[in-house]
Amino acid sequence: MTAMLAARAQQGSTGLHLDKIEIPELGPQDVLVKVASAGLAPGMMTLLAQGAFKHLPTTLGHEAAGTIAAIGEAVDSVTVGARVRVHPNLNCRECGFCRSDRDMMCPQQAMIGHAAFGETPMPLYDRYHDGGLAEYVRVPHWLVDTLPDTVSFDVGAKIHDLANAVRALKCAALPNAATLIVTAATGTMGTATIKLAAHFGVARLILVGRNTERLDAVRELAGDIPTDVVALDALPGDWATTGGLTRALRALAPHGADAVLDFIPDGPASTQSLAALATGGTLVHMGANRAPLALPYIAIMVNCWRVVGTRACTRTDAREVLDLLAGGALIIDDLITHRFPLAQADAAVAALQSRIEPIWMAVVTP
Repeated sequence: MTAMLAARAQQGSTGLHLDKIEIPELGPQDVLVKVASAGLAPGMMTLLAQGAFKHLPTTLGHEAAGTIAAIGEAVDSVTVGARVRVHPNLNCRECGFCRSDRDMMCPQQAMIGHAAFGETPMPLYDRYHDGGLAEYVRVPHWLVDTLPDTVSFDVGAKIHDLANAVRALKCAALPNAATLIVTAATGTMGTATIKLAAHFGVARLILVGRNTERLDAVRELAGDIPTDVVALDALPGDWATTGGLTRALRALAPHGADAVLDFIPDGPASTQSLAALATGGTLVHMGANRAPLALPYIAIMVNCWRVVGTRACTRTDAREVLDLLAGGALIIDDLITHRFPLAQADAAVAALQSRIEPIWMAVVTP
């Protein structure tokens, strides 16, 4: 067999195209993964519409897990048939960022099946820009992690999101018994954070989302952690311009929260969540919100607030998640609420974007 199905982005189109393409040829350092499960992220379609993809046509999808189908002649770190997950972050592995557990800051940082943002030449991305929404994906051998037998391919495909949540939690520098606000709590990153909260000593959660019913459903993921919810659709109609979210959060935590993990992609909720922090608290943003900060900087100074941005996880974060999953300390199978065949990848993306029904995590199975 020399051809495969792949969900592709095309020049001049903002949709997905299911195409028959050649299975990529391997170089000496490459491995070919037969994809068993690939994760979905609606943000890739937003970036496609914004013209952020540097190579078109390209196969989308930065999350994948499967089995090694073939290896290059110089590969001795993995064998054919091994169960693996693909780490999507490309980087040089040699700069100061890469050697200090900050590899997401590498000038070469890009993700397979996703956009690249650096202005420097990116030879790795040039070669490995095709992603995992396909029957096979080619990656350099150093980007695969062995998947324990106890971890399903579906879960393996979503380790990247869990690792992103780990990075955000680390950036928050939480004190013991912290009160944590999580925005966009019913989305992929929100639900991943809720599942991981107990491992970071969180004593109380306040979840912010658009809809009361969905927040009540996601509250169950918190386990024994006391959890409150704030639904934007239950706030006064003028909350966006009058600070209604801040007041609701302050009513629940009068002395302020220790941290906010902010995954909101747009609008004033990020700023209003920041204003609900305790003195010395931290807001970590990983939502790509383009709205301006609507607070005077003196408020940040007087309250000694920290605002931290982080765009991705590191390899260390991903391996820590693998360890938690392998040991049974973390179970996230219930987060994967939707599965779609590869032939329905476009419908799957549409469902993620519309959010007509609650979707926590979704995967595609070629």
